[in-house]
Amino acid sequence: MNDTRPDPDALLARVEREEIQRRRGRLKVFFGAAAGVGKTYAMLLAAQAKRAEGVDVVVGLVETHDRQETVAILQGLDVLAPKLVKHRGTVLREFDLDGTLKRRPVLVLVDELAHSNAPGCRHPKRWQDVEELLNAGIDVYSTLNVQHLESLNDDVGQVTGVQVRETVPDTVFELADEVELIDLPPDELLLRLKEGKVYVPQQAERAMRNFFRKGNLIALRELSLRLTADRVDAQMQDYRDDHAIRDVWQVGDRILVCIGPNAIAERLVRAAKRLATSLHAHWIVAYVETPELQRLPAERRDEVLRVLRFAEQLGAETVTLSGPDMSREILGFAKNRNVTKIVLGKPRRRGWKRWVLGSVVDTLITEAHNINVYLLGSPRGEDTLEKKAPKAMAGVKVLRPNYPWGRAKRRWLNWSWALAMTACTSLLAWLMSGKFELANLVMVYLLGVVFMAARFGREASILTSVLSVAAFDFLFVNPVHTFAVADAQYLVTFVIMLLVALIISHLTSNMRSQAKVASHRERRANVLYALSEELAASRTVADTARIAVRHIQDEFGGASVLLFPTDDSRIVYPIDPPVPESLRDCDLSVAQWVYDHGQMAGQGTDTLPGANAVFFPMSGFRGVIGVLVLRAANLRRVFLPEQRRLLDTFISQIAQTVERVRLSEEAQQAQLRMESETLRNSLLSAISHDLRTPLASIVGAASTLVEEDAQLAPPDRQELSLTIYDEALRMSNLTNNILDMARLDAGQASLNRQWYPLDEIIGGTLTRMRKQLEGRAVNAKLPDGLCLVRVDAVLIEQVLVNLLENACKYTSAGSPIDIIAELSAHTLKVTVADRGPGIPPGEEEKLFDKFYRVHREGTQSGVGLGLAICKAIIIAHGGVIGAANRQGGGAQFFFLLPLDEAPPQLAAEQLQDE
Repeated sequence: MNDTRPDPDALLARVEREEIQRRRGRLKVFFGAAAGVGKTYAMLLAAQAKRAEGVDVVVGLVETHDRQETVAILQGLDVLAPKLVKHRGTVLREFDLDGTLKRRPVLVLVDELAHSNAPGCRHPKRWQDVEELLNAGIDVYSTLNVQHLESLNDDVGQVTGVQVRETVPDTVFELADEVELIDLPPDELLLRLKEGKVYVPQQAERAMRNFFRKGNLIALRELSLRLTADRVDAQMQDYRDDHAIRDVWQVGDRILVCIGPNAIAERLVRAAKRLATSLHAHWIVAYVETPELQRLPAERRDEVLRVLRFAEQLGAETVTLSGPDMSREILGFAKNRNVTKIVLGKPRRRGWKRWVLGSVVDTLITEAHNINVYLLGSPRGEDTLEKKAPKAMAGVKVLRPNYPWGRAKRRWLNWSWALAMTACTSLLAWLMSGKFELANLVMVYLLGVVFMAARFGREASILTSVLSVAAFDFLFVNPVHTFAVADAQYLVTFVIMLLVALIISHLTSNMRSQAKVASHRERRANVLYALSEELAASRTVADTARIAVRHIQDEFGGASVLLFPTDDSRIVYPIDPPVPESLRDCDLSVAQWVYDHGQMAGQGTDTLPGANAVFFPMSGFRGVIGVLVLRAANLRRVFLPEQRRLLDTFISQIAQTVERVRLSEEAQQAQLRMESETLRNSLLSAISHDLRTPLASIVGAASTLVEEDAQLAPPDRQELSLTIYDEALRMSNLTNNILDMARLDAGQASLNRQWYPLDEIIGGTLTRMRKQLEGRAVNAKLPDGLCLVRVDAVLIEQVLVNLLENACKYTSAGSPIDIIAELSAHTLKVTVADRGPGIPPGEEEKLFDKFYRVHREGTQSGVGLGLAICKAIIIAHGGVIGAANRQGGGAQFFFLLPLDEAPPQLAAEQLQDE
């Protein structure tokens, strides 16, 4: 097998990533520690260089801050006009996204990636504008300061004392194709501030006293340098993976510490910690669990777990590898992670054992090219100490049954099966003797050894191997029925038979162990898949908690509960789902400590070990969001390395789901608040406008009557009175519309359905609208005969009134209006049509939204509630309302009412008699 061949999954992922990058524009970020280091200037210089190469470069938006050198370098570049947005009485300059997409340059400059757009723009954040440009295949240059990265927001606030409001998700920065660090020493930046090259003098003095203190600038500079270095390291890893490079590149120190179930493991961890600290290197502690190590007593494996947890406390990354060949697993992991130094203990095998059986250290020294290997010796006498019983896990009370008798019983059972298998194979060989050669009889015995190794493990198969050799000698080798050997050549046969049986036993037992490990891994993968699948469908925090508790209980046993903080960051018991009885007495003060400090505590840990449960922090994107309390039936199922990693993955998925649910709820609330604010503003704007006009007329007419009553002629007085009456009636109608809409939205309007003739409803409507329809030809086309409908006549009449008023408002005086009623088997369709300018394309549905109005010159203004009220009334009747342009010009509004009941015959006869 070729171990250097690339991983097919990695190749597929690389192809998919390259395909996405091919269609997507490239993003280059000019990155700095603070404002004034020269990011915008460097971006403009790079743009000028691209322009000189013949690239189509445009400036989408650049903030020069009136810096003369920035303004000078901007000359010669094509600058797009900004989008002007009115906000709170001021005009703001924003990036014109639509103009850029229409212009479609090869490269566009968009300054200040973390900027928040003004209300009214398509996206709330400028980085979202940049994402749309990239998805359209346009390359983008942008600038960003380190304090605007979301993950560093808390750290920057703690260092500088200033909370940065405008942030960019780290994923945007990580997906940038190129990041150029623009660095400037703090002293030079402070000098630029004093010279007024960053801010005006008054702002510069205030900035130097607050955010731009030298200590802050040093800390921000270190953050930017470290972040850029980490990004370069990640890019190097991606390049190595993409090109299937297995050799180690000595570009930065990364230390791998290999430990085992021996007394030197803890000393190795301490030595590696000192080495990593001196080199400022990342260090990893690895434990390779071979099939042989999997058969160790539980106490020895617990000791390895204790050392791994000790390494985590010292700041190491810990991993647990598994495989039959320890040296191969270590080398593979070291090459994949670009490890430069391996630390491990000196080989314990001496003499012929080391020569025959080999040594992991010798293999690593021979095959670990470009990797330095450090060996740590053990003090004299430590090998003797290792043979003694190892220390118990510090602070962990492992609930393990006392089963020495169980082990002895299992051992006797294995021996019994070994005797039985030897008897069976001997019987089969005896039946075959005389007909087959002795070599074939040996194969029968070997078959029994293979079966025992696969079914009962190493101990039973080794015993079967020895018994099989003895039985073969006793039963089939002359002289038979004795253990004497007449021909010395059979001694060689016995030795080879025993060696082959032992080797087969060893290999089969290892395969059995590996199959068991693979089965455990598959089960864990299935458990994670089932958890993630159910969590993906959860919509509330309570649903998420129920799913999480059920899966944790199925996998780890015992009882568990998720605790979340209140608004004042106080951990409390949840109401839904209810807390299990066994956890009602859990110490909330421990949970509060875990939430506040973000560290595990409780039973089996070094922090508050007297608690009766284990408390795990649930960390998400925003920090610690809650605490998982687990009272396990067996703590060993929780603290074994593979189980602990499974639990950590559980917690991570649960925390991400809780954050997703909460963000979704927050987004819905924000959307509702925005809609409410929009409705409120629209209502205030419309009402203030529509009330101002009639109020002005009323005040003017009333003041004339009061001040000049004696001089007014009776006709003039009558006209002023009518003006007051009409305008007051107009205000009354407006108020009634608002109240009607409020009642309909609240569901308080009850329908009084009765059987009414349709022509009577239409006639009443025309009577009410007699004054507004004066001078117009109204053509009513109704079905022949009596047409009864079961509706709320008052509300349906209001619908027709609103539709007729709308037709009068948007058509010229004297223009005809048609009312058409069409009756089918199950529906009644009523249409109000005019010969006006019609409906603008695409606005047929919007017309029925609250406060939506089509603005045309020469038309009367309104609140925009008439059609919305019509829609609400028709929907309450179970019908449908719509609008469309009329053939030959004009607009038509129609509504359909269901006729799901037959009209009463008696009522029809009475109406005919009348």
